[in-house]
Amino acid sequence: MKTLKCRDAGFDCDGVVRGNSDQEVLEQAGKHAKEVHGVTVTPELAAQLKPLIKEDGKQR
Repeated sequence: MKTLKCRDAGFDCDGVVRGNSDQEVLEQAGKHAKEVHGVTVTPELAAQLKPLIKEDGKQR
């Protein structure tokens, strides 16, 4: 399972998105960002978020 914590992306938010792949996590993060923060995840932002995705509790 892969995870991305919203707080790691610079938001004051306890949201965590999970998925089986980086792509799945980024899709969930995009939905969360839009619904909760009013932010659209652009390809450039997605590229910045990808290194923040953790696998098995370890930073990649």
